[in-house]
Amino acid sequence: MSFRFNFSIDENENNEPDTHDKTDLQLHSPKHTRESTEKSKQTADTIADSSPRLGTDKQQDETPSKQKFCFKAAKEHNIPEDLNKILENKVMETVSDLYYVNMSVVEMACLDGADGEGIVSKSVSSHSDLIPGVYEGGLKIWECTFDLIDYFSEAEIQFTNKTVLDLGCGAGLLGIVALRGKAEKVHFQDYNSTVIDEITLPNAVANCMKAGNRMGSGDDKKTSKPPLKRRRKAECLPDMLTKCRFFSGEWSEVSQLLLSSNKPFSKYDLILTSETIYNPEYYGALHDTLAQLLDKNGCVYLASKAHYFGVGGGIYLFEKFIEERNVFRTSIVKIIDKGLQRCIMEMAFKDSS
Repeated sequence: MSFRFNFSIDENENNEPDTHDKTDLQLHSPKHTRESTEKSKQTADTIADSSPRLGTDKQQDETPSKQKFCFKAAKEHNIPEDLNKILENKVMETVSDLYYVNMSVVEMACLDGADGEGIVSKSVSSHSDLIPGVYEGGLKIWECTFDLIDYFSEAEIQFTNKTVLDLGCGAGLLGIVALRGKAEKVHFQDYNSTVIDEITLPNAVANCMKAGNRMGSGDDKKTSKPPLKRRRKAECLPDMLTKCRFFSGEWSEVSQLLLSSNKPFSKYDLILTSETIYNPEYYGALHDTLAQLLDKNGCVYLASKAHYFGVGGGIYLFEKFIEERNVFRTSIVKIIDKGLQRCIMEMAFKDSS
């Protein structure tokens, strides 16, 4: 079951959304649906995914040699005072007790003119989930996101008082988990401004409002109900939301914006990123961004498939790239062998304590 934030939300008080099994998420329009027909094999160069789950296979018709890296200008997205406006006409669903907007509804709104970048119409017309330099997949929640969320719980990763960056955030679920873990501040970055405005910001607002209402009521059991009260425009932001900043643009441009900003900036204790290494042409920019923004004693948690068909990237190729740069030490801390092999990598500076 899903519910619509058409605000006011109190109309939905008795509509408690179902919590979806993460393996059955239907996160985007059927016109984007693809099922892998490859059989899984043992080597990284030949593994393929036969899973029907959506958001599981980043592929692109162009070969890597034809893809050009695009330096999309960076922009910070301010949080509007009227939080009702952010969630207006959004249909929200839940997974793992996290709110997220229904992507199909967002896509329909974008096709009706809500998408200033035109990424949805371009994605539909090209029958592609990735258009290098135009659209980088932020309208889906890719499955490695959930691998990383599971790992946070299994490894008891602590977010308390940490500064966190959700890099290539898409829906922003990794950053939202960090917020719930009492991070001091969480920044979200995605390549596309449409993704930040239509998906990341609404998800963060919905989850922060839910947390605020739950803490105010003193009842932690009502975790699957939406925030119930209309927040007036004059009220202050929920405490959790004041910890957040949102950015769009290419990685190196966002780095430059942060490092040259007049606003106080401290490097991140944790950088979280999922399915951002599908294209080897992006490895240099990603490596340099991590090196510039990570605190000297910080840590990166990266989730990826072993291999991405059509674009050529993957965890082992990226691991080799990092080793050659000789800046970070890496460790693959978890391997998931269901269908297409997936991995969790931990990175830290070689000279860190």
